[in-house]
Amino acid sequence: MRQLSPLDTQFLMIESPTTLGHVGSLVMVDPSTAAGDTWNVDTVRALIASRLHLVPIFRQRLAEVPLGLTRPYWVDDPYFDLEFHIRELAIPQPGSSVQLGEQVARLHARALDRQRPLWELYVITGLEGGRAAVYSKVHHAAIDGVSGAELLSTLLDIRPEPRRVEPESERFDPRPLPSTRDLLGRGLASMVSDQVQIARTVPPALRHLDQLPGAGSHGIVRGISDAASAVARLTGTHRRAEVSLTSRDLKAPRSPLNAPITAHRRFSFGSVPLADIKTVRRRYGGTVNDIVMVLCTTALRRWLLDHDALPEVPLVAAVPVSVRRRAQEGSPGNQISVMLAELPTHLADQEARLEAMLASMELAKGRFGAVPSTLLRDLSRLMPTAGSGLAARSLFNLATVPGPPFNLFISNVPGPQVPLYVAGAKVQGVYPVSAVTSLTGALNITVFSYNGALDFGLIACRELVPDVWNLIGYLSDALAELVELSQATS
Repeated sequence: MRQLSPLDTQFLMIESPTTLGHVGSLVMVDPSTAAGDTWNVDTVRALIASRLHLVPIFRQRLAEVPLGLTRPYWVDDPYFDLEFHIRELAIPQPGSSVQLGEQVARLHARALDRQRPLWELYVITGLEGGRAAVYSKVHHAAIDGVSGAELLSTLLDIRPEPRRVEPESERFDPRPLPSTRDLLGRGLASMVSDQVQIARTVPPALRHLDQLPGAGSHGIVRGISDAASAVARLTGTHRRAEVSLTSRDLKAPRSPLNAPITAHRRFSFGSVPLADIKTVRRRYGGTVNDIVMVLCTTALRRWLLDHDALPEVPLVAAVPVSVRRRAQEGSPGNQISVMLAELPTHLADQEARLEAMLASMELAKGRFGAVPSTLLRDLSRLMPTAGSGLAARSLFNLATVPGPPFNLFISNVPGPQVPLYVAGAKVQGVYPVSAVTSLTGALNITVFSYNGALDFGLIACRELVPDVWNLIGYLSDALAELVELSQATS
């Protein structure tokens, strides 16, 4: 048995009829590279069956502590059924990318069954050009972006011939589900341990409470943060780094992305060459992720103009950052934090917009470095477990009262730069499928770098962003314009 961390638990508790807590990926493959005459769901199921022991979370389900006294536990599922988790479907002719995106959106809008391990996988055939796809989703309570990429690498191979994996040393023999008495006993012991952790980690974290996205807009939050800082100064424990601009000063404008979401989704995907990104970076500096932010800014500006809704001030994006240390590589759960960055969508001049975005990212990194990397994890300990679903959702709603804390999420997950294979089928692209909420905004842009390309996956609320495929085209156009500008000015 392994207990969920406080941060992992919050990803469970935010779920509602319109908000789900899982993340996924769409892996496009070419089955013609696989050995044999048939590549199908049975091929993929056999591969995963041989490697299940490498990914323990795939055979574990939640065990809730009675009365919600403390956080749930991961326990082996005595009724684990691989066929339930791995399914197949076919796209009708012509099997276009748009049709595939619609199917993925529908699958992604369905909640995972909490009475089973929190993952599903679909082998999708019937796509144009003889292609196929593998769509999978796993609950965010079990993985973050980096651990999800690590999990994906466990199932993929660097050669068409699947590598030999040492079989499980002992046959999977799950214990019966823990009894109510056992869970109560563990829960009471955990409550004592949690209080010790809260006493040790939360008081220092309260000094930075106003640095949480959206928290600085609330006067009571600023008061708590200022009071905690004053106490720390009096006791000689104040070590808060100063930056020229704090996240409480960032003001996200109202936009079409910031309204109550529905349960319906749209999904689009596409790729751009990594070499073109590096061409721009060589000319203007910054990192690959900085240039990705420039692309997103330009695409969003064009989309907002389409809707006659361009704010006169920058949008604000939340950018997840992995705080996973080397010693934590391969560990499950979430090791993440979030930084905020302004997107200069209000600037019409392309080069001015690029330079402003690079400066914005530099400032965002400075702000992020001024607060503890474990802030989200430490403050999540304050959330009560009993009734925490209602508490988490209420805090989500409260955060948006003064206005949106930010307009959308933009995330970049590094991946391998070599070809990969799924049971012999060559991977052509890996497109993330993330999550949207009324707090995070109706659009989530996530990027995965793979084999010389940046693969974009855009998930959105269908009613608020019905034209999500336009944004994929705008991203490609933005990169083409930047490459042309870089070559003209070099």
